[in-house]
Amino acid sequence: MVRAVGIDPGTKSMDVCGLEDGKVYYEKIVETAKAAQKPETLIEAIESAEPFDLITGPSGYGVEITYLKDIPEHVLEDWYYEYILLTNKAHIENALKQENFGALVYYAMTASAIEMKRRNWPVCYIPGVIHLPTVPKYRKINKMDMGTADKLSVAVLGVQDQARRLQIPYSDVSFIHIEMGFGYNAILGVNQGKIVDGIGGTTINGPGFLTISSIDAELVQIVEKWEKADVFSGGCASICHCSSPEELVEKINVDDNCSIAYNAMMEGVLKAVLSMKASVPTPKEILLSGRLTKIKKIEEDLKQNINFAPVINIKGLSGIRKVKETAQGYAVIGDGLAGGNFQRLIQWMKIKDAKGTAMDYIFHPKFKGFRNKLVPFQYSEM
Repeated sequence: MVRAVGIDPGTKSMDVCGLEDGKVYYEKIVETAKAAQKPETLIEAIESAEPFDLITGPSGYGVEITYLKDIPEHVLEDWYYEYILLTNKAHIENALKQENFGALVYYAMTASAIEMKRRNWPVCYIPGVIHLPTVPKYRKINKMDMGTADKLSVAVLGVQDQARRLQIPYSDVSFIHIEMGFGYNAILGVNQGKIVDGIGGTTINGPGFLTISSIDAELVQIVEKWEKADVFSGGCASICHCSSPEELVEKINVDDNCSIAYNAMMEGVLKAVLSMKASVPTPKEILLSGRLTKIKKIEEDLKQNINFAPVINIKGLSGIRKVKETAQGYAVIGDGLAGGNFQRLIQWMKIKDAKGTAMDYIFHPKFKGFRNKLVPFQYSEM
């Protein structure tokens, strides 16, 4: 018997999903704000799933498969901020003073790592899309976010989902995946059952609900100084001053800024999907997942404007009642890594073969010497 637990570090909620021999035995949702204020809330939710063989921990931008037991406790906090979250403690503490919502997520994720280390739990951290050998290196140049670990996880779930529904081998699976979360949107490309490309939440051309996403390099130059907190603002919520995606949709016809924000977001997603056809020319389906795709208008608009393949809501694991698809994907990966029912899927998608860090493909001169400032930790180079 293999018991694996996956933890999705969502912007709105942290979802915990437990699998026993590939079947769902545990689900728990913890509000991210609550987990940040009281990290023990998330820890208690995980404890309720004991016993377990492996926990797939919140992995941010991702790393090659790394086990918490191998991270020395005295460097864990800095390692987590720098390698998993691509920031540092000072930036997050400053963002917390500004009551930045995204910083709450990062704080909660880091606190959970420290608490799990203290309990000596069997935790591993997983890759993002950029780490995978199935993504050609030329697509990675000067990128860090091609899809974070949670986006990779939901694409893994997508491969299992399509293979099961269509009764086809993993080698025949192909789709473009639209993941629209409370904070970020992302587009993943899967061909022959492997992730071959990704447009991450900070590189997609169009705002997410919270995030600014990709920005003009001229804007970077004009503003000059940027902080991690700036990644979490500038999106639809900033444009139309709404507190939820539902409110955004409700005000489209009565508030010009809401209309502008919504159209910018949706067209950005559509452009990203169309551009992904360069990497996945003939997808069998377009898969939908994420909190925003559960909103009827968003779902209908996506299905109306994408006409080159069927647009399908991902079904997820049998028996799931409430946790998000990303948490299910985390659990599937944990099950596979622990030698469970999804072992062959994880082997096929080469998750174990992921290498390096999200910073391995930056060639801009400004990045020179940056690595020397990081907490010393050995990862293989590209």
